[in-house]
Amino acid sequence: MIPNPPTMTIPLRTDEHGAIRVGNTRVLLELVIHAYYMGETPEGIVESYSSLTTADVYAVIGYYLANPEEIDAYVHQRDAQADKILHDMEANLTPESRALRTRLLAYQEHQKDLK
Repeated sequence: MIPNPPTMTIPLRTDEHGAIRVGNTRVLLELVIHAYYMGETPEGIVESYSSLTTADVYAVIGYYLANPEEIDAYVHQRDAQADKILHDMEANLTPESRALRTRLLAYQEHQKDLK
């Protein structure tokens, strides 16, 4: 029996822009949650984001499982913000930038077809 079970601190912090990051890294909470939803294991998430520790990822996922509504609301809000930023950026592309983007997307699709 553990005489005085330790209190565990969840390794999440809010940065100066309001984004929640994991531990002392620049990895966003929503990236970890999205990877978890895609079926990635904590060890796999650490492989993808090498600045994270396995213990931190397990702690964050545990916190998420205990508070899914709160975290899901945050992730949906962040996704909506990202969609708006992308939409605004695309709306402000110059004709030259739009043509370059079209060519790059076509090239990416071509590369996928080759695999």
